Parts: sequence; C-alpha cells; structure tokens
Amino acid sequence: MPITISGFTMVRNATLLDFPLEASIRSLLPVVDECVVNVGASDDDTLERVRAIGSPKIRIVESVWDRSRGPAMLADETERARQACTGDWGIYIQADEVLADGAAERLAEAVRTHHDDPRVEGLLVDYRHFYGGFDTIATNRSWYRRECRVVRLDPALGIHSFRDAQGFRVGADDRRIRVARTGAVMHHYGWARPAWALQAKRTEDLTIYPWRQRQDPNRPLLPWFPGIVPFSGAHPAVAEEWIAARRTGEALVAPSQWTRKHLGALASLYIERATGWRPFEYRNYTLA
Repeated sequence: MPITISGFTMVRNATLLDFPLEASIRSLLPVVDECVVNVGASDDDTLERVRAIGSPKIRIVESVWDRSRGPAMLADETERARQACTGDWGIYIQADEVLADGAAERLAEAVRTHHDDPRVEGLLVDYRHFYGGFDTIATNRSWYRRECRVVRLDPALGIHSFRDAQGFRVGADDRRIRVARTGAVMHHYGWARPAWALQAKRTEDLTIYPWRQRQDPNRPLLPWFPGIVPFSGAHPAVAEEWIAARRTGEALVAPSQWTRKHLGALASLYIERATGWRPFEYRNYTLA
C-alpha cells in the first residue's frame, strides 16, 4: 500500500492579522494527498481566500472556536484539523509559517524513510524566525531552533497537539514525542509583519492570553534583544509576492537597550556559536 500524507492547518482572521495564508498552504500542497484547513468563523474574508486557492486537495472544515479556552483553544483547533485527516502521516503548518523551497519534498522523503520504524513518531523541521522584517532573524535561546511538524496519524498512538499548539505530545501523560531530524526548513513570518498587523496580533493575544493585560501597554511592539542577526538567503518562491508587498522600510524593532536579563541570552549565544550546544534549550520532543 502506498504511504499517504495529509497536510493540516487552522486559521482565523487571516486578513485582519495579515497571515501569508496562501503561501503557507501552497508550500505543502505538492507533496500531500489532501490538505485539511480548519477555518474558524472570521470577521474577514479568510474562508473565501482558502476557497480561492482552488486546489482539489483542500478540504475545508468550518468551525467556531471557543475563546474561553485561552491558549488551549489553539491546540483544540489544531486537533480538529488533525483528526479530520485521512493519511498515514500529517504535515502540520501554521498560518504564519511557510516551508522553504524543497522542504516539503524533503519531509515527504523522510516520511518514506522512517515509515517502517515504529520508534519514529514524528519529524522535525528547522526554524528561521524572521523578526522585524524579512532580512533579520531571531536566534537566541528564547526562539526554538526545531519543532515537530510531521506526525503519524494512527489514532491508537495518542499523538496530540500540546498546550498552545507549538508542538505535539503522546498519550494522557503528555510524553514527549519521539522524532527524527530532517533538515527541512520552515520560515516563520509571524514577527515580520507590518506594525498594524503586529498591533492587531497584540490585541488578539490579549483575548487568548488574558494575563498579558498586566503588561505595559506602551512597551514596543518588537523589543530589541541579543541574537537578532542578518539574513541574506532566499525566501520561498510561493511567498515572494506577499513579502514584496511588505518591504516598506518600516523600522519595527526598538533601539538596542541592554538590561541585566540580556546577559544570560548573550552568554548562551557565545556558547552555542562555539560548541553548537544551546544551554537550557526547551524541547517538546526527544530524538528517536
């Protein structure tokens, strides 16, 4: 029997929050047999945008998201999409993420490589977190280097989205998922959007993470920190049009201002650059 691969994602208010929605979905379409898109009831044209992509692989699940669930809502809605999949494996992508050119094919090859190895429950992608634009990335230990974005879909395994949908865990005890590295690269554009979209995100986040209401409302949209470095590589071809429309020269990152809390991040960066090891790195997974 051939191995089948599903894609899945969830999205709401993609226009109001300025997500690269079409690029995100199109970046995985070439290698999936179906793509399940959970579209939450929106205040904009998100549903019409998904329909307009026009791929017969796309299957839309319309839903109403329970905002009283806080960050768990994001895991709930990821699960709604994952459980609607019919493949052997699923590639998960968030609406502000786009697979780099060739990454989807690399993931599909890794699925074929590891399909018969029951120790491997998921696959990792490497992240580039764009911050303040499309020519700088965030690299300190607060930004995850890798995350599981491909999972087996056998319900008996108990794999599920975890907390606010950053990663996946296994079973009722939330065991860390066993994964293999792939070298496939994901571009994360959530913090590269224009100021108006970042402000909209901040407002939206207050309803998902209500404790953030205690934060200073006058704090910069994008604070400076050590580890913001230049990026001169290529962006995914499917995202080029979206990116070009947002290259406005707008200064988004606040001026550098050292504080004591930056010292630990700086020390960690030096250690990582010298050894490849990242101190205190948080991982949702274990290597199989």
